[in-house]
Amino acid sequence: MRNRLQLQVLLSISVVLLMTTPTVAEPSEPIQIDGVFPSLTIHADGVGSRSETGIGALIPWANKLWAIGYVAHKTGEGIGLYEISEDMTMRLHPEAVTGTFANRMVHWETNQAIIGPHLIDPEGNVRTLEELSKHRLTATARHLIYPETMAYYLTMEGLLFEVNLKTLETKQLENLVEKLGIEGQPHFKGAHTAQGRLVVANNTYEEPEFLGERSGGCLAELDGKNWTVLERNPFVEVSGKQNPRTGARYGNTLYATGWDKSSAILRVLHNGKWQRYLLPKSSHSFDHTWNTEWMRIREAQTERYLMDLHGMFYEVPPLIYGGHLWGIKPICSHLRIVPDFCYWRGLFVMAGDQTDNAVGQPQSGFWFGNIDDLWNMGKPSGWGGPWWETPVKADESSDPFLMTGFDKKVMHLSQDSEETVEFTLEVDFLGDGSWKVYDVFPVGPGGYVHHEFPDGYSAHWVRLRVNRDCTATAYFVYR
Repeated sequence: MRNRLQLQVLLSISVVLLMTTPTVAEPSEPIQIDGVFPSLTIHADGVGSRSETGIGALIPWANKLWAIGYVAHKTGEGIGLYEISEDMTMRLHPEAVTGTFANRMVHWETNQAIIGPHLIDPEGNVRTLEELSKHRLTATARHLIYPETMAYYLTMEGLLFEVNLKTLETKQLENLVEKLGIEGQPHFKGAHTAQGRLVVANNTYEEPEFLGERSGGCLAELDGKNWTVLERNPFVEVSGKQNPRTGARYGNTLYATGWDKSSAILRVLHNGKWQRYLLPKSSHSFDHTWNTEWMRIREAQTERYLMDLHGMFYEVPPLIYGGHLWGIKPICSHLRIVPDFCYWRGLFVMAGDQTDNAVGQPQSGFWFGNIDDLWNMGKPSGWGGPWWETPVKADESSDPFLMTGFDKKVMHLSQDSEETVEFTLEVDFLGDGSWKVYDVFPVGPGGYVHHEFPDGYSAHWVRLRVNRDCTATAYFVYR
């Protein structure tokens, strides 16, 4: 009887202990919704954060994914340099500096990753350029004269610095607003070095540019001694092969993207010669200085370039054969602001600039997925053309305009002269510069004509010329 009573007491005590002993919860995996991890969101704190909080650049390095946040002006707290680990946890690095940064580059000679004002060695140790952390950094490019140890840093205000990446000695070289005669508020963006020149882009564009009253945008190059303005239109990105030794096998081709009233612009530098191509716009939401953050060209996978331009992602060939660009292909239309993208641990990663003070606390995050997911996004569509009420000369061909990659196509033509003007439409269906006449379209005095291409008809490039001087419009709409 006593033993039975003792057993009951022991069982009662055990039950009580089991009921009161706290259980240790298994660590949960981070929440993920369609490639978005809510825990991987950056946001600025404090009253000073009431502007914008974006992710300006990404770079895989030292077994981590590194990201740099930015505010519109240096008014927030608590953002800067982030490191993301393979378990999808993120921390704000102790060296983080709040500012406006969107530059990144790997400098292979000194074996450092550059992102914002920071330099990261292969073990993940971080150094910070204190002087440059006070500036809005938009691009880093290889040095023309001392590429083994130095690099250029470009600020949004057009200040150009050179930095010794070993000693961190910093020196201002130019004020490009004064040097290049920039009108309006400067908004410098991309920069890249290739083929013995440094190319920089300024994307100033507001209503005065649209109306033709001012030319604030600029694409310019430095040959080591002298600056040359290539074009007075807004340009936002300059890019190419990041490793010049590898890129030498491909000619170290350089790409620059911008736009004007009528279309998006792609400039290509190959073998020391500039070429100019036109692409459709997929949205007019990007027709402003501020609305172009940041429209990149990146080597998203090995030898696989992607270009984001005016609301459309494209495949861009890494190779130029026979001196001609061919193989460029639209992927999808979108409205997402994508300040940077890269490949990391088997995932295609897109940074964001998603919520500013217009709708609440500024914040942005990342999207993780497969690079082929882009093809499942908005079907390519757009519009544009070589001429928008443009004075044109007889028998002068327009720049090539992209035609491939769209289902339905229509062309609109108009002219203002008092005589009939013949518009000759030529196509380059091989993409190698072998132009063939498609048709001739007479347009009467002050008249208008449109042409619907047959379903399924396409060529790589299309261009036009007229048989007499006039002010002409030639515009394509693709669906």
